[in-house]
Amino acid sequence: METDDYLRFALSFVLVIGLIVLAGGLLRRFSGQLPSLGGGRKSPRRLKIVETLAVDPRRRLVLVRRDGVEHLLLVGGSTDLVVDTSATPAGDDSMAPTAVPSPQGSTS
Repeated sequence: METDDYLRFALSFVLVIGLIVLAGGLLRRFSGQLPSLGGGRKSPRRLKIVETLAVDPRRRLVLVRRDGVEHLLLVGGSTDLVVDTSATPAGDDSMAPTAVPSPQGSTS
């Protein structure tokens, strides 16, 4: 092989690597706009794992938020268990219960 062949190979290699990098950059940039790639989500996510805590080597407590309500789950044992479903997120006053004022003229 001559020097001309090596030069042609190196330039072709650089061109192919450049095209791969360009395609990756375009895919990353436009993936939020293409629904077929999973980035075109129109509704906000309803489910979020807030926190996990290892109870022992097999079991974990998982705090999951769904639609503004937190659920405490015990997972990893022989059966999964819902521990609590009435928890509201800390700092979220929109879901907090409000006190009902007592009647003005009551004599108790």
